[in-house]
Amino acid sequence: MKLISCIIRPYKLDEVRDALTNAGVSGITVSEVRGFGRQKGHTELYRGAEYVVDFLPKLKLEVVIADELLDTVLEAVQQSAKTGSVGDGKIFISTIEQVIRIRTGELDADAL
Repeated sequence: MKLISCIIRPYKLDEVRDALTNAGVSGITVSEVRGFGRQKGHTELYRGAEYVVDFLPKLKLEVVIADELLDTVLEAVQQSAKTGSVGDGKIFISTIEQVIRIRTGELDADAL
């Protein structure tokens, strides 16, 4: 099993969610996060004062999938989250050793 963690632009959430659903993903965890990379933040004007926004708002999606879905899910995220501009985000892939559904005690693929 794999844990896919994606950092994406907030307005891309609906597109990415639809693409993941079509790829066979049954559950997604979404968190509001802030950060910066090559995008480096920007300056904004608020009530006549200019200030620097160092940490930009992003969304972090986490999905646990079966190994055989990996390529399909990665393609779905890349195609749906891409704008072609700096700041589109990142995808991180980790291996999951075990999953347990708390309610029923099911393990691994049955727990997904």
